[in-house]
Amino acid sequence: MNVDETDLPGLGRRKDFMTASGRRIGVVEYREGQTELIVSTWDDPDTCQASIPLTADEAATLGNLLGGQRIAMQLSEAHREIPGIVTRQFSISAESPFQNQPMGKACIRTRSGVSIVAIMREGEVLPSPGPDVVLHPGDLLVAVGTQEGLDTAAGILRNG
Repeated sequence: MNVDETDLPGLGRRKDFMTASGRRIGVVEYREGQTELIVSTWDDPDTCQASIPLTADEAATLGNLLGGQRIAMQLSEAHREIPGIVTRQFSISAESPFQNQPMGKACIRTRSGVSIVAIMREGEVLPSPGPDVVLHPGDLLVAVGTQEGLDTAAGILRNG
């Protein structure tokens, strides 16, 4: 995928790409720190069809959602040949009893048999996280296990 980067003098930088459907999707990163998600026409990247200002937390969450989906798809493909193994994503909400706690406190593997194989945080991937990794609201956990185990893990992360 080809990403075009354009300096916006006095404003910041725009990064965008052309989708298969002919739309340009991009991000404007302003010098002051704001981020804006944009959709432009295929023939004129300066003609904006839609613009969504994002806070830093919103931009990080969107990055986690998109990146987490890709990791989950790759893991699902890798586990397709193994009957009974499923990949799922869990989001750490502000209400989770494990927010701002080490992941090991939840005892996910011991209690459900599920393995947390990665954490998406602020657009970054933390592969094979250990029990000492502190979970933050907005983290997206990528887990592998049986359907029953994943249902149990979801309940643990939600209710303790």
